[in-house]
Amino acid sequence: MILERTSSEILVHLPVDIDLTELQNLLDYLRYQELTTKSKAKQADADKLAKSAKKAIWKKIKIHRGL
Repeated sequence: MILERTSSEILVHLPVDIDLTELQNLLDYLRYQELTTKSKAKQADADKLAKSAKKAIWKKIKIHRGL
C-alpha cells in the first residue's frame, strides 16, 4: 500500500487482490466521517429522526397492505 498526498487530496494505492467488499465498507465509513465531521447534530437528534422515519415507513407499509 502506498499513500500519496497532493495539494488537494490523499491518494491510496492498493494491490489488485484486495477484497472489494471490505474496501467498499472502509470507503463508506470514510465517506460517513467526511460528511459528519462538521455536524453539530446530537445523538438524541439522530435518534429522534430515526424514530420518526421508522414510524412513517411503517404507516405507509400498513396502508399499502391494507392493515
